[in-house]
Amino acid sequence: MKEQKEPGTYLSYYIGFLLSVILTMAAYLVTKHHLNTHHTSPPDSVMPAILLGLGVIQLFIQLFFFLHLGREGKPRWKSMALVFAILVVLIIVVGSIWIMDNLNYRMTPSQVNTYLKNQDGGI
Repeated sequence: MKEQKEPGTYLSYYIGFLLSVILTMAAYLVTKHHLNTHHTSPPDSVMPAILLGLGVIQLFIQLFFFLHLGREGKPRWKSMALVFAILVVLIIVVGSIWIMDNLNYRMTPSQVNTYLKNQDGGI
């Protein structure tokens, strides 16, 4: 019988959890500071990059500390599942952006106003 490897230790779970909480609090505090300073510090143009960076770092922390990517044997099913999930999310996001852009291109401003009035109940 094949011996099963232990996926992680309690210490690695604690470290991953602690880092995830710290990154979540950092994103919250940066956003709160941004709103309290009336969008001047950090500026609006930098905020998406900061939040996206914190989110990507947290994604990798969760992948390595909780899903144990990189510690698996062959075949690499977890990595294959992750690549497939990323592909599905990219198809959904890119497809949605393409549909919204196409609708924006095909509708005139008067059609948009008429549509919005009809959606609000004809007010």
